[in-house]
Amino acid sequence: MPEHTRPIALVAADAAPRTRPSLYPEPFASRMRGRTKRALGDLFGLHNFGVNLTRLEPGAVSALRHAHSRQDEFIYVLEGQPALHTDEGLTRLAPGMCAGFPAGSGNAHCLINDTAAAVVYLEIGDRSGGDQASYPDDDLQADLIDGQWAFSRKDGSAY
Repeated sequence: MPEHTRPIALVAADAAPRTRPSLYPEPFASRMRGRTKRALGDLFGLHNFGVNLTRLEPGAVSALRHAHSRQDEFIYVLEGQPALHTDEGLTRLAPGMCAGFPAGSGNAHCLINDTAAAVVYLEIGDRSGGDQASYPDDDLQADLIDGQWAFSRKDGSAY
């Protein structure tokens, strides 16, 4: 967004949602139904880290369970009670709770809205280059190349 059109401040929920619901290739992208992201950091021209206001409808998931090699991630729950799925299992979260995922830890994670109410949370992550994402539950891997995610199967073949 050109600097002269960037907002000084805004109500986060009023930011336009992403038009593309997922960067994942099929058959994974369709599993992101019920997830809406508002890329707040991009609206302000932030380059070093991203901030998303994300809403999960009942039955939706935040992402495929994944771990990053170089990028840290942090989430802060605003509404609802999602289940945080990590290598340790499921942990119930509530408004005001947060969780962090250090780069290179290998601890794969995602949020699952297994409740009847919507979940809203902030997700914050850095944009370190050369990152790789691993997906222990799916035949998928990702490499961040020139700022774009390139997805392939675990054997390296393309989708």
